[in-house]
Amino acid sequence: MTTYGLLIFDGAEELDYAGPWEVFTASSMLREDRDTAVLIAEGAGPVRSAKGMRVLPDRTLDDHPPLDVLLVPGGVGARLEAARDDSALKPWIARTAQDVAWTTSVCSGAVLLHAAGVVKGRRVATHWSAEDSLDAHDDVTVVRDARYVVDGDLITSQGVSAGIDMALWLVGHLHGRDHARAVQRYIQYEPAPPYSAEVPASA
Repeated sequence: MTTYGLLIFDGAEELDYAGPWEVFTASSMLREDRDTAVLIAEGAGPVRSAKGMRVLPDRTLDDHPPLDVLLVPGGVGARLEAARDDSALKPWIARTAQDVAWTTSVCSGAVLLHAAGVVKGRRVATHWSAEDSLDAHDDVTVVRDARYVVDGDLITSQGVSAGIDMALWLVGHLHGRDHARAVQRYIQYEPAPPYSAEVPASA
């Protein structure tokens, strides 16, 4: 049995946690519901995500089951929490990361992990807009050319949709590649975007 804890907070990017949530819960379903995924927030009230979606957490920082996997999403809220001296999330992340088997992040969640002291001396991936500022710290190495980076018991991923790739890798590592392929088929994850994401050169 694997228990996934997905941290949410005001300003968290929706797909950063909803994408991995889909992977983790689909994985559990295909494993006869042997796993558990919980949304964890500082308080019990609704959380307003970066684009306005309101979500109710399942548990709070002070009341949740033992976790095997911690996921920290990004978004503007992650950067704000990283900058706040009185953030309750940072000490909780630091404590929880010591107890879980895997600590993961999506997008600028890596910035919040860094502020919590979790990724010092490690290799990380993050959203392209946070790469330079995170790389300016001399205690972390930003990998710019990988959708996700595995460094020991730490997995960090680039922005938003890259969290799905990271989550699929993790369920494959935990439960086997054939299982991860079944999850990928179930959620019909076959990226074929209609447009290139490359920014055209200015005229």
